[in-house]
Amino acid sequence: MPKPVVPEEKRRRRRPTRSGTVLSESLIVETALRLLREHGSAGLSARRLGLALDCDPSTLYRYFRGMDDLTLAIGDALVGQALRGWGPTGSWRADLRTVGLRIHAAYVAHPQAALVTANRVTGRPHELAADEAVLDVLRRAGFPPADTVRIYHAFIDQTLAFATLDAASLALPSAALSADDAMWRSTYARLPAATHPRIAEAAPLLATRMVTSAYPTALDMLLDSAAAQLAALGERTD
Repeated sequence: MPKPVVPEEKRRRRRPTRSGTVLSESLIVETALRLLREHGSAGLSARRLGLALDCDPSTLYRYFRGMDDLTLAIGDALVGQALRGWGPTGSWRADLRTVGLRIHAAYVAHPQAALVTANRVTGRPHELAADEAVLDVLRRAGFPPADTVRIYHAFIDQTLAFATLDAASLALPSAALSADDAMWRSTYARLPAATHPRIAEAAPLLATRMVTSAYPTALDMLLDSAAAQLAALGERTD
């Protein structure tokens, strides 16, 4: 049975850890992000966190119900990093594009964390604020509620799907990542036009584009579709 989380005002340590550190939820999340970056998901455990924070691992359960609860907090922290300092400008398309690129960039900046959090629903403050912001941008643009939810669903799932895909590549050992990138300039570039005419024709372009993220292009395509739908709605109401 998960342990009850101690309320914020009561869970602050009355004294620092052995190294003089005063624990907080944000410090634990920051430390967990560092451990994920250095050791991957297999390296994140209460024992490792306790060692890194110089505290007994059981102390962590004053802040989180368990490691899964901590995982949700890490995911919410990434969303918070993404939207820090952002505010709507009134241009719905520009606002959604900025939000999407910010969220994608925040996850890709922490690839190991992205792999364990991008498919989760945290229900935490930053995630709720991001969802509210995206839905509000779409409603203020003039989309009806049903279309707002449909576009929001495609927007957020596309963003997180590309973040996960790109993070998975970045999480590969450097040798494997280099080998994958080189494949476009070796095997694909050498395919003869007689057997693979379209690949041979596109090989130089493939070698350039396939080693970068397709997310900005996919995002623009989604926004193009949404803009066309909004224009059609306007024509029907004229």
